Amino acid sequence: MSILLALLIFSVLVLFHEFGHFLFAKLNHITVLEFSLGMGPKLFSFEKGGTLYCLKILPFGGSCMMQGEDGEDESEGSFNAAPVWGRISVVAAGPVFNFILAFLFAMMVVGISGFDRPTVTGVEEGSAVEAAGLRAGDQITKFDGYGVSLGRDLYMYMNLVGVSDGQVQVEYLRDGVKQSLSYVPDSEERYMLGFNYYADDQEPLIASVSLGGAMAEAGVKSGDVILELDGTVINTGAELEKYMADHPMDGSVIHMVYKQGNKIKEADVTPSVQKAVNIGFSYNMAYEKVGALGIFRHGFEEVKYWVKTTVLSLRMLVTGKVGINDMSGPVGIVSTIGDTYEQSKSYGAAVTLASMLELVILLSANLGVMNLLPIPALDGGRLIFLLVEAIRRKPVNRELEGKIHFAGFALLMLLIVYVSVHDIVKLF
Repeated sequence: MSILLALLIFSVLVLFHEFGHFLFAKLNHITVLEFSLGMGPKLFSFEKGGTLYCLKILPFGGSCMMQGEDGEDESEGSFNAAPVWGRISVVAAGPVFNFILAFLFAMMVVGISGFDRPTVTGVEEGSAVEAAGLRAGDQITKFDGYGVSLGRDLYMYMNLVGVSDGQVQVEYLRDGVKQSLSYVPDSEERYMLGFNYYADDQEPLIASVSLGGAMAEAGVKSGDVILELDGTVINTGAELEKYMADHPMDGSVIHMVYKQGNKIKEADVTPSVQKAVNIGFSYNMAYEKVGALGIFRHGFEEVKYWVKTTVLSLRMLVTGKVGINDMSGPVGIVSTIGDTYEQSKSYGAAVTLASMLELVILLSANLGVMNLLPIPALDGGRLIFLLVEAIRRKPVNRELEGKIHFAGFALLMLLIVYVSVHDIVKLF
């Protein structure tokens, strides 16, 4: 099932991306030689209006091949014969269509589930943030300089970036009025496993795993379910919370049995000393329904959330907080799709549909952002050359540009192969 779902999702993402290129090529009177889904030998094809439409054997990737796209051909109907701003629109249309697709599915998700308003649900008595003036019911709009539209914005920021133990600036709405405060969160050093969970009556699901933490080092991932800790059976999130309270960590190894997808795994996890920063308040992660206008507005916020998540992840990759081995390729994505489906299907059709749509939004937004990176062979790399041409009023040497894009494509293929092999190794 995971492979079929992955093929369906990949097909939708690639078709919509390439359709963006195709549509704007037609609008700019550029001849499209081939519009294909997949790679490799053709399984099925037909020609219409001078364009060959193909379905190919390898079920990933796709293309919109335009006349003279990677050469020096400037004859009528070629890519190079179109005005430079027309070519810019053709290249940019692919990523833009990914954002449009993400937005369409985001509105569906918001229509099904609603959205998580970033409202303060409680403030710890005697905490620094209480003294600074924050109250339950306030709606966070910015935390430590980071824009907040959803409860997940706060959650993602604190897990990917973390909260400093220095001065923190908070902006919020109280009764519709913008206000702000600053405070120094309480902090302490203690042994930690580096994960979050839901302390409820459902199965003890791991909500997130801190990068570089003990759980991450042991191979545990968000979405896994804890079954046992040092021989004690854990049935619910509430039981996990009680166990953690009754067994304060002192650095001793903890033997854990957990479920990852359909597999039962075991791991010895060694808690590490970390500085725990207490923000001093809790915030809403529950969803509330909205009307038609709210679906449009919060659909946009949903896409913005996933775009910001992608950008933050890329920043962590560039700064060395995560490495190439933390990336996922096609194999890892298929595995994630399968795990998400298996974990959500027991909650009913609506939850399963919303979960799968969230994945499509994430992948589509991710594809849009990644394709805009200024890397040769990607749309962003091509846009750089076109923008230089627009400024200089003459193109960069087309033969040199073609060689640069070819080299970039080869390196990207090597990266995909490496990441895919690593994904396969992680499955066993």
